[in-house]
Amino acid sequence: MEFLYEYGLFTAKAATLVVALLLAVGGIIGLASRQKADKGELEIHSVSERLDELTQHAKQMILSKDEWKQQEKALKKQKKQEQKKNKSEPDEPKPNLFVVDFKGSMDAHEVDSLREEVTAILCIAKPQDEVLVRLESGGGVVHGYGLAASQLQRLRDADIKLTVAVDKVAASGGYMMACVADKVIASKFAIIGSIGVIAQLPNFNKLLKKHDIDWEQHTAGEFKRTLTVFGENNEAGRQKFREELEEVHKLFKGFVQQHRSELELDKVATGEYWYGVQALELKLVDALQTSDDFLLKANQDKKIFQVKYSRKKNLMEKLGKAASLAIESSIGRWWQKSQHPL
Repeated sequence: MEFLYEYGLFTAKAATLVVALLLAVGGIIGLASRQKADKGELEIHSVSERLDELTQHAKQMILSKDEWKQQEKALKKQKKQEQKKNKSEPDEPKPNLFVVDFKGSMDAHEVDSLREEVTAILCIAKPQDEVLVRLESGGGVVHGYGLAASQLQRLRDADIKLTVAVDKVAASGGYMMACVADKVIASKFAIIGSIGVIAQLPNFNKLLKKHDIDWEQHTAGEFKRTLTVFGENNEAGRQKFREELEEVHKLFKGFVQQHRSELELDKVATGEYWYGVQALELKLVDALQTSDDFLLKANQDKKIFQVKYSRKKNLMEKLGKAASLAIESSIGRWWQKSQHPL
């Protein structure tokens, strides 16, 4: 009898704990579902200050104490002279260089932040200011990268000088964005080009037939759907699909030619890509230079600011990210143990 009593008490406690946990989880999910999407946050940081601090720190590390003291005295003297000069003969303020990073994915969802960054720059930029976009993308959906290129075109339309730097890759949709710039620079081994269009999809129709599974698809309009994943494709649909790809390629080539008229389009619009050195010969880029070297040189006569727009994540997104990181960490630890058994 005492055993049954203890067992019943344990069961009641366990049930209470489970109910409490379910209520807590339900409350969190309910709160997350009611939570409105937070607006993003615009951040502007001084790149010039960071570069100056880096330079001074490097000098302090390699110079002797006496040499460092002399360096500090010389800097203080120079600043005093500049202050006196500015009082008597005020100089024109240095122009600004705004830096934007775009690391594009297949669906180009980063364009949501890019449009906010461009808008912010247009609100504060002066005619003498410039913009550097550090671009990295292997391309993706046509409409996404078309919109991203249009965002950069807004800067050109406002007569703000635009430079695109490609340190790693700007191919397909990425090059569609890059070609909008007044100047395109690239590292020697950056991947450039791929002015072409690709589309592919699997077809499971034979597999479905093998297992006696029917698939029905109804459309209004002869080419509402040209190719299908589960249905049986025909030659008319394939031909229409190829025609659509050719039409997109034609638009792509026209866009590139509009912005880089010196290109031999038939030579570069084959869907191939080239490394930076080759891209320079083909006039796909204007100079071989990394974004780091560009910034170091620009810091001599410009004030450099990085502009970044970050969208705030809601509670559900934060929980999802935390869970994802925890799982990734657990898998990583398990993999390390499996590689180095004790």
